[in-house]
Amino acid sequence: MISPYVRRLRLGAELRALRAAAGLTHEQVAKRIGESRAQISRLENGHIVDLADVMKILDALGVEGERWTQIVTIAREAGERGWWESTRGMGERQALYANLEAGAAAIREYQQTFIPGLLQTPEFVRARTAADATLEPMTGTVEGVLAGRAGRQRMLRRPGAPSYEVIVDEVAVRRLAAPPDVVKKQLYHLATACNGKPSVALRVLPVDARVDSFTVPRCTFSIYTYPDPGDPAVVAIDTVTSDLVLTDPAEVAPYDQLYARLRDAALPPTDSLDLLTKAATELPDQ
Repeated sequence: MISPYVRRLRLGAELRALRAAAGLTHEQVAKRIGESRAQISRLENGHIVDLADVMKILDALGVEGERWTQIVTIAREAGERGWWESTRGMGERQALYANLEAGAAAIREYQQTFIPGLLQTPEFVRARTAADATLEPMTGTVEGVLAGRAGRQRMLRRPGAPSYEVIVDEVAVRRLAAPPDVVKKQLYHLATACNGKPSVALRVLPVDARVDSFTVPRCTFSIYTYPDPGDPAVVAIDTVTSDLVLTDPAEVAPYDQLYARLRDAALPPTDSLDLLTKAATELPDQ
């Protein structure tokens, strides 16, 4: 399954391109298929998926053969429901990440503050959920959040799973985001989960690392790429209360470049695992 979120964006781009090639306005297309201009705009902006309307647009524009099949396939995939939609209580923000992860070819992540969610233990998840609840009401439930994490982590173990490379800032390792005994087990888990797995790579960015041109990161972000070269690369930026999703190539490019610089400045995987293990031994057992 390919991310329905990404496929909706792709569908919108394809419909815009077809309309532009035909030299028609939103109003003209809407009139041809008996719909409103607003409906055409919603389809082209990726806000909705209506397979019947898409097929009517293709017929009105004279699209046939392989091109017709391609657009209809994209529309069908854009309308699919992912497992996260039936996982009650996992939270809207986590559901968004599960959606973006679906069908990705590669995931690259820079984690500035916390242990990355795709590698968190259940105990760490519980501790973080309790901590976050002191700032704002939960949008899900503890059990739902745990189920969501488990589902996302299964994604990394499935056949054809994406490659996953994460750069964890040393601040996220050293600054306690949960009780010491929980963090200790979490760090050992990180070292174990990433050791000897070619599809999963973890690097630690030391506090004293020298980043090219002093372009230090301002926030946590993830970059998603997909097998179909026509699908957009996506950047998701994590903030305190919401997430910003970027797909414009001009906005994605600086994050791609920044990630490369952070990767160059980070420790190699072997040295990173040594740092994690050493940090874990320095924490108390309880």
